[in-house]
Amino acid sequence: MRTLAEWLTLQESVHPQSIDMGLERVAGVARTLGLSAPEFAVITVAGTNGKGSIAAHLEALLRARGAHTGLFMSPHLVRYNERIRLDAADAEDAALVAAFERIEAARGATTLTFFEYSTLAALLIFAARAVEVAVLEVGLGGRLDATNLIDAHVAVLASVGLDHRDWLGDTLELIGAEKAGIVRAQRPAVLGTPHMPASVFAAIRARGAQAVVAERDFSWQQGATGWDYRGLKVTLSGLPPSALAGDIQYRNAATALAALEALEAVPAAPVARLKRVLAPLTAVNAAQGLLSVHLPGRFQVVPGEVEWILDIAHNEPAAQVLAAQLRARALPPGAHRAARTIAVIGVLADKDAAAIAAALQGVIDHWVVCALPGARGSSAAALAARLGRPGSTVTLAASVGEGCERARAQARPGDRVVVCGSLHTVGPALQWLRIY
Repeated sequence: MRTLAEWLTLQESVHPQSIDMGLERVAGVARTLGLSAPEFAVITVAGTNGKGSIAAHLEALLRARGAHTGLFMSPHLVRYNERIRLDAADAEDAALVAAFERIEAARGATTLTFFEYSTLAALLIFAARAVEVAVLEVGLGGRLDATNLIDAHVAVLASVGLDHRDWLGDTLELIGAEKAGIVRAQRPAVLGTPHMPASVFAAIRARGAQAVVAERDFSWQQGATGWDYRGLKVTLSGLPPSALAGDIQYRNAATALAALEALEAVPAAPVARLKRVLAPLTAVNAAQGLLSVHLPGRFQVVPGEVEWILDIAHNEPAAQVLAAQLRARALPPGAHRAARTIAVIGVLADKDAAAIAAALQGVIDHWVVCALPGARGSSAAALAARLGRPGSTVTLAASVGEGCERARAQARPGDRVVVCGSLHTVGPALQWLRIY
């Protein structure tokens, strides 16, 4: 019997491409496994940025109302098991191995990508554990992503920005059309912002879906001691801020609440079964969910004499949000007037590093530029050239761990270190900090 590590090594070699957009192969294996029409309710979340935070809020809010949940996310920060969660706990090795054995027996001559194995494993584990609702985070795009082999009862689209242009198209309209591919007829499509490409609204109309739009159909208002949510039918007052830091999380939390409201109106058997176990949505259980949401690497603050902030911010829109959060956040208590912000940054070779650096310009005083391994990685020198920062403000590091060491050596009490640019940067930094 293979170990989990051996299965993951095998899966990296089964298909000749790491990404192969399309549903025909994975849907065929899913039919063989009996996964095409699961007995649990499904919320699928897509978007350029914000989808992970919305998915994590959905999990926490559903659990606070008494639901048995499954959550599928990708990629992972440190351990593969993070990708599949049952009631907020990472899947165990034994469950993953058992799922992979079933997939291998069912696929025959069909080749699957690493992500397709993961998606099928999540669905198998959710079915085996009889979850009542599953939240599926789209990996890439939407229309041709493996998660889209399941008809979502609610589709959530967090945002649309310029990313993955080689796969999704080089305009917002093309990218929006791909991401809106998760929408289903006569079912809600919840939009986390009204500022979507016209192609998104066109897709919703063409499929006869029900648009639920932020700032139109639901809204939120921040106050001095809490915030209020005004939804489709429910108003919740005096809510605590999310456990995930940053003002963007008010939008993400409100979008999750709107998706839960929309879900309850869907006339489908899995939703009816879910509603029988759900407590009514109240300010009390919403607060419980908000305070319990957990998602490492999203403006994650590690306090100390030198404050560390970890955020995966791997594209220009995310870097713009990170910059705004850094400007809004007060320096740590006792910080000297000349306190600096040092970035430990690693960016994959297929990402727009120059745009990320431009978005962070003005909030970063010094850049510790890290090499990243693998086919999509690059040397620190190559990344520094792409970032385009003045040489006097740049230190090169051969790895993320070395970058963290160099940042720690440079930082004085009251300074802060921001780790950003990729999951492949934040994950090793969390391990270096020994907090994961």
